[in-house]
Amino acid sequence: MTVQAFGLALVASTLLLSGCDSGNSEQSNEESLPAAGAKKELASDISLALEPAQLDWVGQKIFQNECAGQYQCLVHWNEAEAFPSLGIGHFIWYPKGVNERFVESFPALVEYMEQRQLSIPEWLRELEPFDAPWPDRETFLAVADSPEMAELREFLAGTQGIQAEFIFRRAKSSLAKIIKAAPEARRPDVQKILQALSQTPGGVYAVMDYVNFKGEGLSPDERYNGEGWGLLQVLLAMPPGEGALAQFREAAAAVLTRRAQNADNPVERERWLAGWLKRLETYKEPVNMGSVTGVSS
Repeated sequence: MTVQAFGLALVASTLLLSGCDSGNSEQSNEESLPAAGAKKELASDISLALEPAQLDWVGQKIFQNECAGQYQCLVHWNEAEAFPSLGIGHFIWYPKGVNERFVESFPALVEYMEQRQLSIPEWLRELEPFDAPWPDRETFLAVADSPEMAELREFLAGTQGIQAEFIFRRAKSSLAKIIKAAPEARRPDVQKILQALSQTPGGVYAVMDYVNFKGEGLSPDERYNGEGWGLLQVLLAMPPGEGALAQFREAAAAVLTRRAQNADNPVERERWLAGWLKRLETYKEPVNMGSVTGVSS
């Protein structure tokens, strides 16, 4: 899919909203898309909103983070994981019998696509139960060139705008839950930080990408030695004040380094941490992008 076509898809998605080993995305076990208006009062003065060109930019950044912009990586299975990762956000899809600490986010994405009345591949719609049809990575690789796999990859390449919209909606809906989960004494600080991040495209991108990348930080299952690594933990590690985006990068680096140090699996320290820290360095404001200069209210 061309960049121009991707941009057009994202524009359409935004207007309707109105309101390959490098990623290792792990979505929280919390509900991704709660009912509209749920707990609205806790984040009533925080509004994540992007103009069409800005959401285009964010979607492309996430695709670059997760897949290095590579078409083949839209359907991928990392060596150290028990599940495939699909789409620009590397949405997790568990095979039958696999149930790890991270949410199985691909089914939620497909359900969202069905609600948006997209044409989903027939073999995908007919899966019952809706489990990944490959029991392990070896089986997945053996059918990597099959017609079904090619169709799935093409489908995901053609729906990048909807996937960016799904990530946007998830991040937007998580704010009130994150503020409520903070210690009472820290809630005003967390709200102020989120308010500051919501004012610029770079800040909104950081919130969107981090929630998709490492989750909200609300699930008790997402802990090593009792320490979480989601958006909540990053916000709690930040001091309130100026330079929210730079402070976010620094706090996220500390949180992810702590996670890697606490992990039983050495792959987190030896391979993944460097990629995670490199990803955080992309959390900056866009430059020389014309209309990508502000956030609509």
